Amino acid sequence: MAVSKPRATPRLTVLPGHLAVCRLEPDSPIPKWVSGDFLSVTRTPGELSVVCPQERVPAGILCEKGWRALGLEGPLDFALVGVLAPVLAPLAEAGVSVFAVSTYDTDYVLVEDDQLDRAVDALRGRGYEVS
Repeated sequence: MAVSKPRATPRLTVLPGHLAVCRLEPDSPIPKWVSGDFLSVTRTPGELSVVCPQERVPAGILCEKGWRALGLEGPLDFALVGVLAPVLAPLAEAGVSVFAVSTYDTDYVLVEDDQLDRAVDALRGRGYEVS
């Protein structure tokens, strides 16, 4: 099966809604409130990390709210090297903090809501199409 050649500058889409990045104890079960159209759950020996719509997170949970997701158009070939680096470089140069989430098909870059316009401007300034 032929794999299509990736675009030199992938397209990104700003996903609707605001996300929260939460930290729970490493042995915590995945909470029932973890749901939504965009979510990520990662368990390591040191933590259980959850990204989900911020309105789902109950009071008392350690989290950072107000994140927005920019998704790279996918699916991306697993053999591709350095896909995120050229996307992250203009954001770093613009002083935009990021939180990256990868899935089987693609990558997402989360930025704080108050930095979204700066992030989009920085990416467009490097020739990225952002919708």
